[in-house]
Amino acid sequence: MNILLVTNTFTPHVGGVSRSVVAFAREYRQRGHRVLVLAPRFPNMPAREQDVVRVAAIQNFNASDFSVALPFHQGLSDALDDFEPDIVHSQHPFLLGMTALRVARYRKLPLVFTHHTLYEQYTHYVPGDSPALKRFAIELATRYANQCDWVFAPSDSIRQLLTERGVTTPVSVVPTGVSLENFARGDGAAVREQCGIPRDAFVVGHLGRLAPEKNLAFMTAALVDFLRVHSDGHCLVVGEGPYAGELRAAFQQAGLAARLHTLGVLLQQSLANALHSMDVFAFASLSETQGMVLTEAMAAGLPVVALDASGVREVVRDGWNGRLLPTGSVASFSDALGWVRALPAEQRAVLRRHALETAETYSMPRSADKALGLYADLIARGGTGRGGEDRHWEDVLTWIRTEWKILKSLAEAGDAAVTPVHPKDPKKGGQTAP
Repeated sequence: MNILLVTNTFTPHVGGVSRSVVAFAREYRQRGHRVLVLAPRFPNMPAREQDVVRVAAIQNFNASDFSVALPFHQGLSDALDDFEPDIVHSQHPFLLGMTALRVARYRKLPLVFTHHTLYEQYTHYVPGDSPALKRFAIELATRYANQCDWVFAPSDSIRQLLTERGVTTPVSVVPTGVSLENFARGDGAAVREQCGIPRDAFVVGHLGRLAPEKNLAFMTAALVDFLRVHSDGHCLVVGEGPYAGELRAAFQQAGLAARLHTLGVLLQQSLANALHSMDVFAFASLSETQGMVLTEAMAAGLPVVALDASGVREVVRDGWNGRLLPTGSVASFSDALGWVRALPAEQRAVLRRHALETAETYSMPRSADKALGLYADLIARGGTGRGGEDRHWEDVLTWIRTEWKILKSLAEAGDAAVTPVHPKDPKKGGQTAP
């Protein structure tokens, strides 16, 4: 089948959604399916990409590392005519998600939507963040889901949440699977040597996009507390993002900068090597829809210490493959890391074995099997399974108009990203030359 994947975030942007799209696209192609990815342009994106259509976007929107796709996509119709998609799979309810909805509507194709993100947790990236905007984000995602033929929830927690919020479209739990073979082996000793970490040190690791919504201020405080108590402790962080500077500053202020090691963004074997250099994986986010980085860490045999939250509680079992903490206390999180450290070698090996078993239940082949099966069922029905007059298409047009008003209100923020700066004319966005 020909599968159109539509996403607001894609390589080289680092994040769960872009990694999910890459992983599913790779698995589908390996099975003989054709995949076309529709995504925004990003800084430093690959010069040549096969089966990827990029559209114009505002870069580094509102000082973030996100690109915001603009609503007009020249040449897209021709690309879709050439590709002849059988199904459209949207990863977002807005921006290019609206494009996915229009494509599916006018080409009479089934539309699938993966509710990857708790969007209300990300409104701080938009000027004028408010409770009303958070409610709008929830309502938009819910209504969008109800315009689709099927919804994928990355975890059972999110499936339940969507039902509670009023999603009536069928919802199936389809997590992003982990490619076990990518994490099975790694040269952790080489990473420790590279970072100057003693071989007998106890290394607490973290992998992910370093952003405030990931509850990193809390995790940073817990890691600092842990290192103060345990002199053999070191922290290894893989990833980049807007919180990276604050993370380093906190360790510097605590006098622990020498025991914090940051490696930036790592891929493939380099990432596996870094995971194998760790003794435990720390995760404090409360805004996840699934525990993708947790299953990757567990595929490397790492026990996890995490806070009880959606997308996490499905993966971490307290005392079995790590620690799942019901409260967000810095002291309790630090103590849980200390609990793993204090375990005898044989008991820590049991945690590692259970972590590997957990990762196997989240393998990419299992997730792809489920997704492709649902695609095939929708295509077999012919056209849009929930299509017709009950789609409330006028409501959709209203949402698009509302979204466009929001985008217009952000024009000043985006203007600097898409308009050349005139350094000698302050009225045109530049500063007077010295």
